[in-house]
Amino acid sequence: MKMKILTAEQIRECDRFTIENEPISSVQLMERAAQACANWISEHCKNHKKIAIFCGIGNNGGDGLAMARMLYLKGFDVDVFINTAQQKLSEDASVNFKKLRDFSGIDIKSFQEVDQYNFDSKTIIIDALFGTGLSRKIEVGYKCLIDKLNEIDNIKISIDLPSGLFADTIAENDSTIFKADYTLSFQCWKKSFLHTETGKYTGKVVILDIGLSKEYISNAITNDFVIDDRLVEKNFKPREDFSHKGTYGRITIIAGSYGKIGAAVLSTKAALKTGAGLTFTLAPRCGYEILQTSCPEAMFIEGGNQFVSQFEIEKDSVCGIGPGLGTEPETEKNFLQFLKEYSEPLILDADALNIISRDEKNIKLIPQKSIITPHPKEFERLFGSTADSFQRVELARKKASELQIYIILKDHHTQVITPEGKVFYNITGNSGLAKGGSGDILTGILTSFLAQGYSEENTGVLGVWFHGKAADMAAGKHSKEAMLPTDVISEFGNVFDELNKRISPKL
Repeated sequence: MKMKILTAEQIRECDRFTIENEPISSVQLMERAAQACANWISEHCKNHKKIAIFCGIGNNGGDGLAMARMLYLKGFDVDVFINTAQQKLSEDASVNFKKLRDFSGIDIKSFQEVDQYNFDSKTIIIDALFGTGLSRKIEVGYKCLIDKLNEIDNIKISIDLPSGLFADTIAENDSTIFKADYTLSFQCWKKSFLHTETGKYTGKVVILDIGLSKEYISNAITNDFVIDDRLVEKNFKPREDFSHKGTYGRITIIAGSYGKIGAAVLSTKAALKTGAGLTFTLAPRCGYEILQTSCPEAMFIEGGNQFVSQFEIEKDSVCGIGPGLGTEPETEKNFLQFLKEYSEPLILDADALNIISRDEKNIKLIPQKSIITPHPKEFERLFGSTADSFQRVELARKKASELQIYIILKDHHTQVITPEGKVFYNITGNSGLAKGGSGDILTGILTSFLAQGYSEENTGVLGVWFHGKAADMAAGKHSKEAMLPTDVISEFGNVFDELNKRISPKL
């Protein structure tokens, strides 16, 4: 089952469906959610014994009130902040508030007391103010409270969703939003966790299974998905014992120009290390010795002198074009002519996209089912600007459908957009990939996977997950700051090992 991204309304419907069909009462479901959060905090916050929980009047506040009692029983020193005098609690929150009164060791304070409260270094701040129940900008009283909490340099945990953030859309520029270090959310990812403008408030996202109806989730209609390990394991094809190099396809990487041969090397190495059967690199003559020395397993095709000026590729090979290609007039002219005559799916990146973007008529030359991999600026040059990343995804959805191509929007959570309008958000990878050369690697990976018989959709999904997973392993060894694209390539074998172990038959 694909991990679906559901809207706030669908999540509420899922809650209702679970309550009606499990059956379970709403307050019992709240108890289940609170218990999952309390267990996670107890397991991961063993060096902290003091907790300040800020509760709203709705069900998110009810989660916080239930958590207070559970964390107290687990040995934490718990204080609860809530303004019950001014507003009426929801029915389920009221039940948990009454239960809390039986615990004399838990202090209940008003929001006004926050200024006098001692937030020592061992205090964890828990935000249970709004969750997905927020439908408008927060009121002044809550705004002041969140501003104060954001100024305190303590670990902060949001329950379900940082308060002030919407699940499905971007907040207004002047909105006040709780800035969490961790967000403990329930059952599925929210779209706002995955976009640049909103994801910066969530910190590390932890999805907790609270037993919401699998039937409802299975039948829920959405075009937004998260690329998780289960999806990758389902689509991954292990190497067959009775196979040969022809089984795994042939590829041609067209890349490099004087001073940018390194891009061709990185893309070629990535293709080789992801299992392509036969690899050719079409590059200018100035890169011959470098490529033959650094990538002896790949065959060299001379495509010009200082830059690529001819695009004659090997028959029946899958072609990846763009890394370090340059935009010389002769390169541009012959590349566009190549596109006019070529009809098979391509992987297009970097300078290939920059050349295409010089005239909007060129966009229609991209063969159907091709995969393009723009970063935000390249996407803007191709298709126009948007106000934010939410609108960018919708524009990409539209263009993927119009052109019948696959768009891989490179970002912190890279998105794979299909011609059918599906969007797959990748959750592997890290900021260590924010270095020149990282995109060249992805081009090699995608070209290799497409040649090995993966569909275009699965090539995109597996490719971005694989790229990010290797980057996470590289960061673990070298740090995000020091890791290099070559370190990422060095981790490919470990990613394959992990995948093969997961799907191999167990004795």
